[in-house]
Amino acid sequence: MKVLVIGGGAREHALCRSLSLDPDVTALHCAPGNAGIAEVAELHGVDALDGAAVAELAVGLEADLVVVGPEAPLVAGVADAVRDRGIPVFGPSAQAAQLEGSKAFAKDVMATAAVPTARSYVCTTPEEIDEALDAFGAPYVVKDDGLAAGKGVVVTEDVEAARAHALACDRVVIEEFLDGPEVSLFAITDGESVVPLQPAQDFKRAYDGDQGPNTGGMGAYSPLPWADPKLVDEVMATVLQPTVDELRRRGTPFSGLLYAGLAITSRGVRVIEFNARFGDPETQVVLARLQTPLGGLLRAAATGELAALPPLRWSDDAAVTVVIASHNYPGTPRTGDAVEGLAEVAEQDAPEAYVLHAGTRRDDSGAVLSAGGRVLSVTATGADLTTARQRAYRAVGRISLDGSQHRTDIAAKVADEAAQAPGA
Repeated sequence: MKVLVIGGGAREHALCRSLSLDPDVTALHCAPGNAGIAEVAELHGVDALDGAAVAELAVGLEADLVVVGPEAPLVAGVADAVRDRGIPVFGPSAQAAQLEGSKAFAKDVMATAAVPTARSYVCTTPEEIDEALDAFGAPYVVKDDGLAAGKGVVVTEDVEAARAHALACDRVVIEEFLDGPEVSLFAITDGESVVPLQPAQDFKRAYDGDQGPNTGGMGAYSPLPWADPKLVDEVMATVLQPTVDELRRRGTPFSGLLYAGLAITSRGVRVIEFNARFGDPETQVVLARLQTPLGGLLRAAATGELAALPPLRWSDDAAVTVVIASHNYPGTPRTGDAVEGLAEVAEQDAPEAYVLHAGTRRDDSGAVLSAGGRVLSVTATGADLTTARQRAYRAVGRISLDGSQHRTDIAAKVADEAAQAPGA
């Protein structure tokens, strides 16, 4: 099968890496891609947000499957444009992608489907904002209703900071704070059948100890040794299947990747948010553990044939990914700095550790330069989380990027707890 992946971040590099390992994938293309993706796929300089151009490229390549990675092209209707040309697409329609594109839409779907989530208010005026903030009290949770590249949510004890963020949004969702650890659970769906992947946990804050501003994610790990073994079944029954059923009932069936961001609260599982695509950096660790060939799985979702697939196969190994970010991220990042040490990782750490490119490009001499806020995702596997994180950080230590930053505590606490658990 010929596959075209849309996007150019570490998520798309992880997808392309897994697709390149699928023996049924005979040709792999990516638009626009990045310096790392170019090593496993042929790149095309097409605007990921231009549905007509993406569809034309897919037709010209005679693609058997198009995989739309980021949320913005999905909300812009790129999947619809490709489907209209008769090509199977992994990714929801623009209407269904409103599950991520509008927090208010997602809350409405959850209310109708009786999906457990935080109590919330949708606000459009300063008066409504003040009433909502007063009603919930600190810590304040304020979410831009629209897409914000992972940076539209503010959680703060400071009411003035909460109010300032809310006032900067055209429409905002203000909700109660959910206590407890957070979990990311992805599910593949064709609009009827739902197949959950393995859960992961990511680290949103910029600095060690969960300090600093929210980011798009500074690292992740899987599996979650502390999670209830029944968690996936519970979320399937109370969150994922009811949401897919409700969207189908509304006439906007959701086909693609449904991502539930969850809080495991003292009162049970609650949905923090939905996304309409693979999450970054959780995808990097989830796909590192998936043994079922990815191309066939995504194509089955795109063609309504998920129910016929055998159960997914998973490695028992753990996976950890550490994000290397540019100077000043998540503020305006500095770009154009040389990335060095990639060859050393490939020579000395592979296959247990490898580098997935996020914001990179090659200059005329072939050197890899930083081209975004999150530059690389260094991913490693091992028999347990301790081994996986040791391998990941050893590889991180080989990479040089002037002014870069990364967290040093990704999966550290849970790895220590797992190592000390009885029978470990």
